[in-house]
Amino acid sequence: MQAIIITQPGEPEVLQLAERPVPAYAPNEVLIKVVAAGVNFPDVLQRKGLYPSPKGVMEDIPGLEVAGTVEAIGTAVTRWKVGDKVCALVNGAGYAEYCAVPAGQCLPIPNNLSFIEAASLPETYFTVWSNVFDRGELKPGETLLVHGGSSGIGVAAIQMANKLGSDVYVTVGTEEKKAFCEALGAKKAINYKTESFVEEIKLATNGLGVNAILDMIGGNYTSGNLKTLATEGRLVMINAMNGRNAEVDLMMVMQKRLTLTGSTLRARDTAFKSQIAAELEKKIWPLLADGSIKPVVNAVFMANEAAKAHRLMESSHHIGKIVITF
Repeated sequence: MQAIIITQPGEPEVLQLAERPVPAYAPNEVLIKVVAAGVNFPDVLQRKGLYPSPKGVMEDIPGLEVAGTVEAIGTAVTRWKVGDKVCALVNGAGYAEYCAVPAGQCLPIPNNLSFIEAASLPETYFTVWSNVFDRGELKPGETLLVHGGSSGIGVAAIQMANKLGSDVYVTVGTEEKKAFCEALGAKKAINYKTESFVEEIKLATNGLGVNAILDMIGGNYTSGNLKTLATEGRLVMINAMNGRNAEVDLMMVMQKRLTLTGSTLRARDTAFKSQIAAELEKKIWPLLADGSIKPVVNAVFMANEAAKAHRLMESSHHIGKIVITF
């Protein structure tokens, strides 16, 4: 098969097409013939040598989400059959023509979505569900702040939380992204380059603050996040792009009874990821099927243009997801 490999840690140009054996699949796995693969920031980190693959996954092939058709099934798989159209959260090696995936991490592609649209869903939707609704315990009627509102994570979180009954606030870096997020359903988008999210949220919520924050920035955003949370608020960390160290006012945490938590998804086991898939299929997939929630794909690249895809990802000029197609 053709696969996009990391020839050595480095800049986007280290991504090259190469021949690799079609992967073997375990009894509980399906082999997917990949039509499209989503691009995510962890792929960039892996390319730079900063995010190693889990044990047993081909280390030189990035990729955490795919869409395609089931080519073969393991002996223990009962749900899927050859020819089924699926998208899946994969443990790695998604940038390839074939990918072996635990059956429980697959989801059916709604009839109204293309393979390219479906490939943009798993990594972001699994992440948002696990961190906003499970770990962050966001409930209907509560408020959510998402940093990076125009990212793949952001556009998923805006739509998911909005449709499940929450007001969503976001931070973005341009006026274009601000307008886009508000049109998508955000109650208010804040341009962090010209506005203080702490002050803007204070004004927008009459001083109450938000109930939950999904943060991929970390570093110096942390103190502002704590000020922005309402009493009993929850801060959920999924990345630390501005640095892993932060100053925390512990007295504020105690007085406001705040919860500080976070997670990474890739290292979790198949049972955990399969449970998220089941929740998504029950709560979110009907909203995708009826068009209430829509994938946002910014750009599509051919497999031999993977370097361009990564360059766009690192530029932060995109709105929504970037997809590679085979």
